[in-house]
Amino acid sequence: MKITQTPLVILNFKTYLESTGDKALQLAKALEQVAEETGVNMAAAPQGADLRKLSEEVNIPILAQHIDPVDAGGHTGSMLLECAKEAGASGTLINHSEQRMQLADIDMVVNKINTANMTSVVCTNNIPTSAAAAAMKPNFVAIEPPELIGSGIPVSQAEPKIVEGSVAAIKEVNSSVRVLCGAGISTGDDMKAALELGSEGVLLASGIILAPDPKKALLDLVSKI
Repeated sequence: MKITQTPLVILNFKTYLESTGDKALQLAKALEQVAEETGVNMAAAPQGADLRKLSEEVNIPILAQHIDPVDAGGHTGSMLLECAKEAGASGTLINHSEQRMQLADIDMVVNKINTANMTSVVCTNNIPTSAAAAAMKPNFVAIEPPELIGSGIPVSQAEPKIVEGSVAAIKEVNSSVRVLCGAGISTGDDMKAALELGSEGVLLASGIILAPDPKKALLDLVSKI
């Protein structure tokens, strides 16, 4: 399913053991339950091998963590858009700080995603990059300074000017692109601050995945919106 509603919470499963295989499914079900209980839109971005399992078992959007800028053919080890879509992915993260891409490659993947009527979420690390990403017409731009990822220090509080500046720059380039806030987001206060700065949701990972009770952490995350 293509993501159209906000506010939005996207949980990037990364490659934690706590979000791999059967545990990935448990985590996705927690997201689904919180979405049903609160009405807040939730999406999961698991590892490639877990895409099909999650897409068949839960009724929330499932995103790939990365799509390579390649067409079908001899590209051993690459994640092909058509394969991710057939496995149930409704979109993908693009250019995450842990999987950086060249500008031309980002543009190619965004165009492929748009053509396939899927959801594109381009990750950026500063205001100029956010503006450049907006020009490519993705559905979402997720601003997350890499130095704050996994730090527990939310970008919405540590560097609010980056969020505000990115929102302004993105909307000036393309008013239809929606903005997410990432890096260090884990609590209700963090998400409330992100929304007040102009974002329409959050992209997060370890603050939820490594929490003693991920569902409880998710409920706290959305408790103040």
